[in-house]
Amino acid sequence: MPHLLKKKKPPENPLIKEIQATRMELETAYSIFENAVDPDLVASSIYRINSVQERYQFLLKQLKHAESLLQSS
Repeated sequence: MPHLLKKKKPPENPLIKEIQATRMELETAYSIFENAVDPDLVASSIYRINSVQERYQFLLKQLKHAESLLQSS
């Protein structure tokens, strides 16, 4: 019966999971940039950072939009 006393977690938003994964990917991209010595790797890591930042901003906008839809209903 102990399982009946546990609180149920609210369902996790897949968008939040994607944002968390993207944040981790961004940290990895910065780490690669900081450790890159070859000019091609530096350029590649800058491209990756910019790309991941754009995706992160997109996901944040999607989350804000979804939250505004929930609040207005």
